[in-house]
Amino acid sequence: MFYVYVLQNKNKRWYTGCTADLRKRFNQHNTKKSKYTQYRGPYTLIYYEACLNEEDAKSREKYLKSGMGKRYLKNRLKRFLSLTG
Repeated sequence: MFYVYVLQNKNKRWYTGCTADLRKRFNQHNTKKSKYTQYRGPYTLIYYEACLNEEDAKSREKYLKSGMGKRYLKNRLKRFLSLTG
């Protein structure tokens, strides 16, 4: 399985990525072993999807980073976002 995930940091900024090992990758983000996110944590996992193959996961990641994908996520996470302020 491959996973597309969305993390949220303390400033409510989102990071979208994909990986074959979600737990390991999440740990890398929070232990500052990921180059892009090392100065922006700590992170909370707010959303993920499982895909059967890497191509599908990368395609889905690209979509979720697009304008329409961001709108989809905001609509999908509307209740969660209202609870976190």
